[in-house]
Amino acid sequence: MTDFFTSQLPGTGGTIRQQPEDFQVDEIPLYEPCGEGDHLYVRVEKRGLTTYDLLRELANALNCKERDLGYAGLKDARAITRQTVSVPLRKPDDVKGLQIPGVKILSACLHHNKLRPGHLAGNRFRIRIHQPGAEALQRAEAILSTLEKTGVPNRFGEQRYGALGNSHRIGRAILRDDYTVAIDEIMGDPAKIDHPGWQQAIEAYHSGELETAIEKLPRHCRPERRLLEMIKNGRTPRKAVLDMPRKLLRLYLSAYQSSLFDRLIDMRLRALDQIWPGDLAYKHVNGACFLVTDPATEQPRADSFEISPSAPLFGYKTKLAEGKSGQIEQELLNQEELTLGSFRLSGGLAMDGERRPLRVPIHAPESTMDKDDLLVSFALPKGSFATTVLAEVMKS
Repeated sequence: MTDFFTSQLPGTGGTIRQQPEDFQVDEIPLYEPCGEGDHLYVRVEKRGLTTYDLLRELANALNCKERDLGYAGLKDARAITRQTVSVPLRKPDDVKGLQIPGVKILSACLHHNKLRPGHLAGNRFRIRIHQPGAEALQRAEAILSTLEKTGVPNRFGEQRYGALGNSHRIGRAILRDDYTVAIDEIMGDPAKIDHPGWQQAIEAYHSGELETAIEKLPRHCRPERRLLEMIKNGRTPRKAVLDMPRKLLRLYLSAYQSSLFDRLIDMRLRALDQIWPGDLAYKHVNGACFLVTDPATEQPRADSFEISPSAPLFGYKTKLAEGKSGQIEQELLNQEELTLGSFRLSGGLAMDGERRPLRVPIHAPESTMDKDDLLVSFALPKGSFATTVLAEVMKS
């Protein structure tokens, strides 16, 4: 991203994430547990763990199956995060006194149903920005005030594209049946890898030394090792890639979807708060979309944040907008040499697609100085990322 929605306002500069306490996230529940039922809702605070790490540790501690645990949203490891996990057939006393490194049990209450992905209203963030520039507080206040009126670009951002920043390129290659490129991208660029053994393995791969690459890959690179072993044993690139875990393949394809959506935001960056004829407007109250025929009538609803323009997460069932918005969406498909039918993949990889708002509201934004650091806090709806707000605030 080279441009900003608030480009007319100077940023604060600074750095983030020097330690987990710098980035704190509170999950906002969609509903509260009622106090009875077969599922125990456990509110936890975790540090240095992903949500999947948390589920694994809880399953081991409570002697239950990991797949039986429920969660509403995925949370980063490089932060202090508070979220709820549901555990079947347990009582509050069962979790009292659990000793799990990096995890603190905050509360436990019974409810009737398992917690499912998406069962959250949003997330509240509190972020420390170190060493901001001059007039940081005034700049942050001006930017957050503008975003509160106009909304925040609903980008996925770089964190969506994996540790090596190329998950979307893997998905693109798979969608285009270019499996040799997909393997090259899966193995990655050695210059972006810090782990010495892993770096040596990727260098060996790019030199055609498959046995050395397989030998030097670190333990956590199991999918990559299996991929190279299949190539070494004569499997075609296509068969080797499609034999990877389905969950991982879908992650790559989803990252590509996300990258196309981010590009659509860039193509309309100066008009994210404006309704155009032919837009498929998104209703924030329920996620439904409708075709705009009279933008003058609908603009006041956008100004009050009842609706917003939307763009597609492309899929074979996606409905494209009309008018200028539809032209932008079709132009991007043409640039990528794709049709909606391209997303109808076999083997459980087909992507239905959906519409996503181009902007989202930011709630209760605040900024204060703590000695030489800038503290910003705000809440966003589920599925939206704090990194987009930070990009606008910091401009760095």
